[in-house]
Amino acid sequence: MAITDWAEGERPREKLLQRGAAALSDAELLAIFLRTGVTGKSAVDLARDLVQRFGNLTGLFAAREKEFCEIHGLGKAKYVQLQAIVEMSRRALKEEMQSGDALNSPRAVREYLQLSLRARQQEVFVAIFLDAQHRVIAAEELFQGTLTQTSVYPREVVKRALHHNAAALIFAHNHPSGVAEPSDSDRLLTDALKNSLLLVDVRVLDHFIVAGAGCLSFAEKGML
Repeated sequence: MAITDWAEGERPREKLLQRGAAALSDAELLAIFLRTGVTGKSAVDLARDLVQRFGNLTGLFAAREKEFCEIHGLGKAKYVQLQAIVEMSRRALKEEMQSGDALNSPRAVREYLQLSLRARQQEVFVAIFLDAQHRVIAAEELFQGTLTQTSVYPREVVKRALHHNAAALIFAHNHPSGVAEPSDSDRLLTDALKNSLLLVDVRVLDHFIVAGAGCLSFAEKGML
């Protein structure tokens, strides 16, 4: 059945206008982006297939161009549009994160980090530099590769903190494995960074591990 044959209150666009975007399922939101389905499938049916194929929206956003374009009904134009939406969302979250106290905007910080890191195929280490009022000064990608205490250099992190005249930092890195649990190396690295930064009177407020749809906070787990 075509979406135009549905009851008006169940059509994704009308439903969004009546109840707000939060009332829609992932597939319904994706159907609005797709606009049309393919022969034998409505936009919602196609959207459900996409969510199932990639596991969730996170997996879809992280899909490579070739993998995305292989699906009947999609193509480069849709891939470009989707990546533009993801990037606009990332920038909007960064603006929200930078507009006030980072500790009073934990959702924006978490969602910004998830959008920035969850699709990366190798481990990436990011530092968010904060002033004395915990306002964001800058967010920088500092290291790539397998992250250990020997590949993330505390001395370099201290130098960047001093460069930005930061009073505090939030760290984050991703686990491409999809498991958002800290390894022994993650704990050792966090302790080494914390101790090094204390020498120059800079506090470490949190360390996030992003893995797929998960995002673990060291501070929330009492590990700082």
